[in-house]
Parts: sequence; structure tokens; C-alpha cells
Amino acid sequence: MIDVIIAGGGPTGVMLASELRLQGVHALVLEKDTEPTRIVRSLGLHARSIEVMDQRGLLDRFLELGTKHPVAGFFAGIPKPAPERLDTAHPYTLGIPQPLTERVLAERVAELGVEVRRGCELVGLSQDEEGVTVELASAGGTGDSTHATTLRSRYLVGCDGGRSTVRKQIDIEFEGYTWPERFLVITTQFDFQAALGCCLRNYMAGPEEWTNLFKVAGDDLKGRWRAVYNTRPDETDEEALSDDSVRARLTRCYAQNADWLHLNLYSVHQRVAKNFRKGRVFLCGDAAHVNNPIGGLGLNCGIHEAWDLANLLGGDESKLDAYERRRRPLNIKYVQEQTVANKKQLEERDPAQREKRFEELRRTAEDPARHKAFLMRASLLESARDAIRA
Repeated sequence: MIDVIIAGGGPTGVMLASELRLQGVHALVLEKDTEPTRIVRSLGLHARSIEVMDQRGLLDRFLELGTKHPVAGFFAGIPKPAPERLDTAHPYTLGIPQPLTERVLAERVAELGVEVRRGCELVGLSQDEEGVTVELASAGGTGDSTHATTLRSRYLVGCDGGRSTVRKQIDIEFEGYTWPERFLVITTQFDFQAALGCCLRNYMAGPEEWTNLFKVAGDDLKGRWRAVYNTRPDETDEEALSDDSVRARLTRCYAQNADWLHLNLYSVHQRVAKNFRKGRVFLCGDAAHVNNPIGGLGLNCGIHEAWDLANLLGGDESKLDAYERRRRPLNIKYVQEQTVANKKQLEERDPAQREKRFEELRRTAEDPARHKAFLMRASLLESARDAIRA
């Protein structure tokens, strides 16, 4: 019998699989997509995730593909952070798009000999006291002719994203809400740093429209910028994606006559599964929680959960309840609350409240103790320390 079946071959799933393999646990990854994703969701790794990759000897691979962001900027006259205040050997964020993160982790599981079955989708499951039985379908929607259409394992972990089939199959409520506006991502080679004198990671606040600007290496490693905007709640897909609308948004960031390489428009949610475990089935990553991406915390939190869950699954079964008891409160405290606060800070409409929040940021940047606390939280380093104490 397989020890652990992992539904979902994204960063969280393959990270979990590689960690289990290192502990001698037999894991199998099922991924419904036949090819690696080219969709850019996450744009970077925070300090705690970088620590994890360094411990596993993977950091050099990530550094070859990413761009170091030692500081972040708010366009409100706020001093740039002093990254040396972080309690870590890696006081920076690494700008690296999700497809490249997945590439490194996929190479890792292949080197470790972990089997990843692509084009193989979990469509049903049942469990008893001894294990879990999963039902499979091929990419074409029928039984997989190469492998068995059912598999048996001691445990199952759903790492299959926000629309998780695993979560739905075990009937766990996905508590939370969806924001009325959507996020528009514009990928361009326009050099915002040269034009604005900005950092490589920037947050531009505005009562009607805000923008996040990030520099990443890109698939070709030649460098590109991603500009993330909010849409109006009443704005249609066609309007948001039209040439005139995209060009107007770029122009408002002083990118006149800039061309773009790619557009992405998506809905944004703040949701957390009511439970992270049901019997022998666990939820991890986006299957357990989703959030708006301001602050870049979602994928990073999934990596930390995979690290934590692997240690539990590879150890004493009597301690498995610690996963939900630890990880769900940590996600709410460090990811949900923080990303909601980040969004509200960027979009505050009341002038007095806006100035009050910017003044708080200025004072935080100027006070070493407050600044360190802010950075420790934003980098998820404090979350990792909290997990140890939990």
C-alpha cells in the first residue's frame, strides 16, 4: 500500500512529496494537468521559504532563476526598510514566478525518485480505519488505461488548489468570501525602476485604483515587470482586458506607450477550510485556504504547511492532530488578517484615515523595534517561530 497519495502537483504538493521521500515515506503525486503550468500566480518567496530551500540545498537553483528584492517601497514618503533587522541569513524576498518555482521543485522530486503521474485526476474517494481509496480518471475523463483506476493509501493529502476536489469530496466548508473586484495582472518589459526610481517590489496606494509593481526574471531570465491592478466592481472582462483600458492603467504609472507580454484577470477570495483534516485525509496549500495576493503570502504558507505536515506524517501518528491545531490558526493570523489589512491600506478612501495609516508606516520604518516586528511578520518568519511554540 502507498503511504501517502498527494492530489495536486503544484509547489505545495511536490514540496510535500520531496519532504516525505527524505523521511523514507512512499508518496505518489497525482496531477490532472498533462504539462507544467505557465500561469503566473505567485511572484516570489519570502525569507522563511528561502530558509527552507537553503536547508534542502536548493537555494542556488532558485537564486539562478530569481531576482533578489532586499527592500519594498510604499509611494508615501516612507523610508525604505532596513533588511538587516530580520533574524535570518536571508533578509530579502526572491522575485521568482510560480512556473519557475515549480520547475525547481519538480526537478527535485524527480531526483529523489518520487513518482508524479500527470494527466491523472482524482475524481472520488472513500476512507475507513485502515486507509483511503481514491478513484482516478485520465486527462480525457475516462479511467486511466496505464494505471489502476483506483488506488489505496494510508493517507491522502489534498494539494489540489482553491477548487479542491478532495475538500469537496470530504464535505468540508470553505468559509469566507469573494471580493467584488477582480485583479488584473499586466506583464511588461517596461523598466519601472528606471522610469520611477522605485524598488523592485512596490505598493502604490490610491482610493480608486492601486498598483503593485514587481520585477521578476521571467521564463527567459531576461527580466520583466508585473503590474497588478484592482478593477472596478462593475467593470466587465472585455473592458478590463481592452487595449485602451490596459494602456490607460500603464500610463497612470508613467509607462506611456509601453507594450505588454501577457494579461491575466482573476477573481480574488478570502477563504479558509473549516477543518484541515478529516480522518485520514488532509488539506494543504490553496486547498485549505485562499487569499488576496497583496503581500505574496499564499504560496509561501503552503510551502510551510507541506514542511510541517511531512514531519508529522513521517513520525508518530498520534501527533497528527497537531497539523490542524497549529496550521489553521497560523493561516488566519498571518495570512488572512495580513492580506486583508494590506488591501484595505492600499484602497483607503478617507483622506484622514489614509494619512493616518501612512504616518503609522513612517513611524514603523523609523523605529527599529517596530520595524523589525513588521518585517518578521511580513516575511512569515514570525509565523514559523509561532509554529514551533504551538
